[in-house]
Amino acid sequence: MTEPDVQGLQRRLAEFAASRAWQPYHTPKNLAAALSVEAAELLEIFQWMTPDEAERVMDDPEAAHRVADEVADVLAYLLQFCRVLGIDPLQALSAKIDRNERRFPVGRPPGRAARPDRHSAERWRYPH
Repeated sequence: MTEPDVQGLQRRLAEFAASRAWQPYHTPKNLAAALSVEAAELLEIFQWMTPDEAERVMDDPEAAHRVADEVADVLAYLLQFCRVLGIDPLQALSAKIDRNERRFPVGRPPGRAARPDRHSAERWRYPH
């Protein structure tokens, strides 16, 4: 069996939705909302854990299964969202890393952009 790739997974997800006539519901707005819900379900697993408990979450088989399922749900909706809008998720991530490397050079204190830009609100976001 070969390793799955992004395009192959997107194709499988599209075929799954098409075979169930779900395409009318897979609008950018609906997919973004579903992605947000699934990300919140992932967060819910960690909601009342201490940092140490969160670090060890994968040691518990039941919790590990729940985390993996929610990660799969988040990724599935993200890949569907990207497919609908024609975004290459790997290229988008690579471009974002490039921008963050320029904005947050090594040795600069966290949270300080390399230079002010026209998106002042973005200066205060955690680099991701």
